[in-house]
Amino acid sequence: MTVPELLAVAGLTLACATVAGGLGLLTLRLLARASLMLRLIVVAAATVVSIAGGMASAASLINFSARDLTVFYSIAAVSGLISIALAGVLGRSLERDQRYVGAAAASNRVGEISASPDRHTNHEFAALAGELAASGVRLAAMRERESQIEGSRRELVAWISHDLRTPLAGIRAMAEALEDGMVEDPDRYYAQIRGQVDRLTGMVDDLFALSRIHAGTLQLTLEPVSLYDLISDTVADLAPVATAKSLDLRFEGEQGLTALADPRELARVVGNLVMNAVQQSPPGSPIVVSATEHADGRAVISVQDNAGGIPESDLGRVFEAGWRASSPRTPPDQPGRTGGAGLGLAIVRGIVEAHRGEVVVHNHEGGCRFDVFLPAHPA
Repeated sequence: MTVPELLAVAGLTLACATVAGGLGLLTLRLLARASLMLRLIVVAAATVVSIAGGMASAASLINFSARDLTVFYSIAAVSGLISIALAGVLGRSLERDQRYVGAAAASNRVGEISASPDRHTNHEFAALAGELAASGVRLAAMRERESQIEGSRRELVAWISHDLRTPLAGIRAMAEALEDGMVEDPDRYYAQIRGQVDRLTGMVDDLFALSRIHAGTLQLTLEPVSLYDLISDTVADLAPVATAKSLDLRFEGEQGLTALADPRELARVVGNLVMNAVQQSPPGSPIVVSATEHADGRAVISVQDNAGGIPESDLGRVFEAGWRASSPRTPPDQPGRTGGAGLGLAIVRGIVEAHRGEVVVHNHEGGCRFDVFLPAHPA
């Protein structure tokens, strides 16, 4: 066969393939909403028609006998039927996988998709199933976390409403008594009103601090801070409160540790932890505040009490805003005490994390210990 004949055959074949491909694309557009199996059959049929049309056009340029054409068309017909049948089988398998994945996703059973990874027809569907399964796990964790956050928010609103209502009711009662002139010692009532106002102010300050932490607007002024000096000042400030309850509040540990921190916010962390221990500890028990160096080089501030410890099931929630323990940590001989941390421990965690540190809690014999890990700074 000469070169011009080869070029002519190639041109006719290209023309037939172009026409068959165009008709196939037009059919696919018309069947855009049809099943995947039918569209795969159209692709296979377009391929067979393209090949058969190219051969038939080439036969007009080449002297094929009638017998040769009959053999060719027979081969093309059988091959076309087999190709279309294989396309139908593949399309049906893909449709089955598609229905399975879609049904699992629609029924919120995405995590079950990976239960039988060998059921999928190809690597792409298996990878998609794996991604959907991982997404299902993440969505379940997010829903659980969202549920916990919503529960914490409701608890926070309930406790804050209760804690605000109590001092407000007291202030109102004392103001009415003063207004009616039924008070023998007005100065005592004035002092009590001022104390209740200070309590409300502290709660509002805690709410504002917590909102800044959650909004990411907490601004820190970092500088080298002597942990011994900071803890000593905090212990001295709270010593009268501890003495009033006959508590042994003392400092132990190293005196030369320095951390890069905001002294005001870090003092708030230590104060909240110590005050939490003071409120929960029974009279006569010790509260030990210490500063040590961890094996990895971090500075550790620890507050250890003997208030009975925290139930293991509650250890993971003590730093949630508004959470309070279901049972008090105080011994049985102290009725009327309420357990839990309110906002103080949530603020502690937010401030410590803003310092790129970590705060953990664990029980020991007779009580619990809070450890604040901070990046150490050379003295």
